[in-house]
Amino acid sequence: QVQLVESGGGSVQAGGSLRLSCAVSGYDYDRYCMGWFRQAPGKEREGVARIDDDGSTSYADSVKGRFTISKGNAKNTAYLQMNSLKPEDTAMYYCAVSGTFCSLGTLYLAFGGQGTQVTVSS
Repeated sequence: QVQLVESGGGSVQAGGSLRLSCAVSGYDYDRYCMGWFRQAPGKEREGVARIDDDGSTSYADSVKGRFTISKGNAKNTAYLQMNSLKPEDTAMYYCAVSGTFCSLGTLYLAFGGQGTQVTVSS
């Protein structure tokens, strides 16, 4: 059974930073394309960032220059460094892993975790 555990969410003021972590277990595919998508009440789900096995990354335009996705030394971990946070970044953030769905638009179809809440106040 594939399990993803996210951590690092919380409440910060605008301009602050948070670092999300994700650890995957029970995943038996060769390719670890990992990423994050977010969902806020009343808003569309949005793919935020993703990183593939070759280190290539993609970011939503709304977070470019502020968020950085990376992988740990172990290929089953990923991080999302979020700087210069804005109130509009407030959402539940979900980690995802897949060997097939590796675009910002399809991350939500991948194996996902329970999410971690990020709240940014103005």
